[in-house]
Amino acid sequence: MKVGIIGTGAISHKHAQAYRNIGYTVAVCTNKTASKGQEFARQYGAEFVPAWEDVCRYPGLDFVDVCTFPDFRIEPLRLCASLGRHIQVQKPMAIDTATAREMLRIAADAGILLGVASQHRFDDASLFLIEAIRAGRLGRLLQCDCYVKWHRSAEYYSRPIKGSWAVEGGGALINQAIHQVDLLRWFAGPLDEVFAYWQLGALHAIESEDVVSAVVRYSNGATGVIQASTAIWPGYTERTEIHGTKGTAVIAGDRLTVWDVRDDAGEPAPLSSSVASGSSDPMAISLESFERQFRDFGQAIRDRRKPAVAGEEGLAALEVVEAIYRSCRAGEKVKVG
Repeated sequence: MKVGIIGTGAISHKHAQAYRNIGYTVAVCTNKTASKGQEFARQYGAEFVPAWEDVCRYPGLDFVDVCTFPDFRIEPLRLCASLGRHIQVQKPMAIDTATAREMLRIAADAGILLGVASQHRFDDASLFLIEAIRAGRLGRLLQCDCYVKWHRSAEYYSRPIKGSWAVEGGGALINQAIHQVDLLRWFAGPLDEVFAYWQLGALHAIESEDVVSAVVRYSNGATGVIQASTAIWPGYTERTEIHGTKGTAVIAGDRLTVWDVRDDAGEPAPLSSSVASGSSDPMAISLESFERQFRDFGQAIRDRRKPAVAGEEGLAALEVVEAIYRSCRAGEKVKVG
């Protein structure tokens, strides 16, 4: 597989390293700051081109990977669609659901694949837990929560675009905790309604939330809590907790750390205490789950099927985020979607 990367910031290095590990070739890249893009190209043996359009049009690519800020998604998608070229975008897939729905329409009309980076679905813990839930090993789900109490420095938010509504779509929820929102929805099913409070710029000089708490109800009747913050010093490992009538499972970071299930006779749980988390360092995350997702996207291209995390999945997570934001603004309970 040959890949072109648009945007060579921090996360693009994780992508490029994962591609290299699985035998994909990063053939071409671009960045608004040419010196940074050129250094990235030297590091990974790619060709640097001055414009994102040049990446989309680069001959011989199997897909384009967009690692930019989330306000820049639909433009390369439109061009890739016109060329019949598949595309994967970094999370969140857009800054609002209207844009995300338009992206789905464009991709469907062009017959191209649209994938969304959501690598934590490919952690061993997540893969085990989704099968266990589907098999009924936890019983009927009662309470499904996530807690993302991270810390980001003032330097992290030093650029005005960081934590902005126009460029990033918000703060801690849409940019950090969206992975756990995606996992909750995957594990427990669709959410029906939410009620939330936020604190805008509680610690940092940003216009969006760096503290938010939501109470949620799932369509299956389960309830839950979603907490997201980048203001909690020194930063703590994120947790996703699933409680059912037969027991409890807890994922901390990328590992299953708790499996307390009554009369369980299924496959042994892959319990571990050695976790990787971006709680205080955004890059302190494992490559393995990226590798698994990128393999899946490449195989989806070969098989002409949808990838495991297609655009529809990215939209579903964004619908939850947007509903929480609407509730915070309105001060009332709102429906999801």
